[in-house]
Amino acid sequence: MNLPACERILIVKPSSLGDIVHALPAVEALHRAVPSAEIDWLVNTEWRPLLEGVPFLHQIIPFPRRELRGVSGLFRGARWAGEELRPRRYDLVIDFQGLLRSAWLARRTGAPVIAGFRRSREGASLFYQHRAEVPDWNRRHAVDRNLALVASLGVDVAAPAFAFPPGVEMKKPPVFSSPPILLHPFSRGTGKSLSVAEVAELCELLAPYPVLLVGVPGEPVPPTWPGNVTDLLGRTSLPELIHLIRQAAWTVSVDSGPMHLAAGLSDRVLSLHSWSNPAMVGPWRPEAWVLRESRLVRVRDLRPDEFPERRDRQSEYAKRDRLLAPADLAYLAGFLRTQLAETPTE
Repeated sequence: MNLPACERILIVKPSSLGDIVHALPAVEALHRAVPSAEIDWLVNTEWRPLLEGVPFLHQIIPFPRRELRGVSGLFRGARWAGEELRPRRYDLVIDFQGLLRSAWLARRTGAPVIAGFRRSREGASLFYQHRAEVPDWNRRHAVDRNLALVASLGVDVAAPAFAFPPGVEMKKPPVFSSPPILLHPFSRGTGKSLSVAEVAELCELLAPYPVLLVGVPGEPVPPTWPGNVTDLLGRTSLPELIHLIRQAAWTVSVDSGPMHLAAGLSDRVLSLHSWSNPAMVGPWRPEAWVLRESRLVRVRDLRPDEFPERRDRQSEYAKRDRLLAPADLAYLAGFLRTQLAETPTE
């Protein structure tokens, strides 16, 4: 693979929020390796705002995923790729998604080289000319896997970095006496969300520090919260969320896409885990923190097998009235109070 000769490169990583975030350091490293190359990114339409303003991207190509569902959508998507992507004459396509649909789309571009993971699912690797073998696959964070993929192409990944757009301030921005704790308590993942009661309790424990609530709740929320809470649930766009995270003193989030977004933007992130393995799917930054099984651990001190994934307990956590024990909430609030008292905010 003659990477320096590549003039046009396509990144295939259509979804989801956290997975797109995880690919950014690898693509940034790729840009540093071939700064003259035009790098495009194929992304589902709803995630396009996340990439708008990323300085090293030449073009963001929205993929109409919702219109191309099902088996018939696979073939219509291939036709779409042939019409929209093939004329761009890419020299290299990198499939970070690693699924049949993404590999099939990559193949339809007509690029002479398609790169992806040897351990991609659904037979996707059959479509690749370059297959990256990633050692210790099951013990490595997605960010590290993605870096390994571009490293296999000859890219120097010694200084990985996240590149995000600056974000957009809300038209009517919330006003705080001091930088708030941004709390993202809900997740689409089974058995990962805090209950509304836990959210209210945690906010009370954090008073008088200001708390900013963001995300989309999966259950009805109370008409009023504790007095230190500003409720922006369901009311922020991705660019606005980026801006708010940048302004926050700390971000506390359940295992979710916004957590990974926050971890790409700041060290001051604390991720709450029930059954998932924080070493694999938690925040990637070494200075971030995770809470699981009543223990707070800094990411840099996490062992890959310290908190094994317990997917068999998903439904158990989903049926619980609480994700965390009351003592955990007090422990969490005490930790944040200490950090806010000791750590100056930017």
